[in-house]
Amino acid sequence: MPSNKKEGIIFGLFMCFGMVLIMSVYNTALHGFSSFTVGSAVIQFVITFIIAFIVESIVEPKARKMALSLPYDKSKEINFIVALAFCMVPLMVLIMSVYGLILTALMIGIEGSIFTAYLKTVGLNFIVAFPAQLLIVGPISRWLLTKYVKPSSQLKPELID
Repeated sequence: MPSNKKEGIIFGLFMCFGMVLIMSVYNTALHGFSSFTVGSAVIQFVITFIIAFIVESIVEPKARKMALSLPYDKSKEINFIVALAFCMVPLMVLIMSVYGLILTALMIGIEGSIFTAYLKTVGLNFIVAFPAQLLIVGPISRWLLTKYVKPSSQLKPELID
C-alpha cells in the first residue's frame, strides 16, 4: 500500500490504468465491436483514463475515511484492502457509470428509460469492477508499487568518506 502522497498518486495511476483497461474491454464487448477502431479505442481510453483518475482522486479520500470507520481488525492489511474496496468500488461504479451512459448515448444511443439504463449499467459494471479490483488490478498495482516504486524511495543515500 502507498505510504506517502507520491506513492499514492503512482498507485492511483496503476489502479486507474488497470481498471479502465478492463472496464473498457468489458463494455466494448457488451455493446459490440461493430464501431470499434484502434484509433477511437485509444482516444476513448485516454479520455476515460483522465476522467477516472480525476474521479478516483476525489473519491479515494472519502472511501478511505469510510473504510477506516468500519468495525474490523485493522491490524491486518488485507482487512483494510477489502474494506477500502467495499467503499471505493461502489462509489466509482456509480460515478463512472454516468460517464459510460453518456458515452453509450453518444455512440449508439439508449433505448427506453435513462434511469433503467443507468441501473442496468451500474449492475453490469459492478459485477466486473469489484472482482477485477480485488483479484486482478489491486494485487498487480500493489506488486508494481513494491517492485518498482517503493524500493527506490526507501533507499538511503550512502555516506561518502
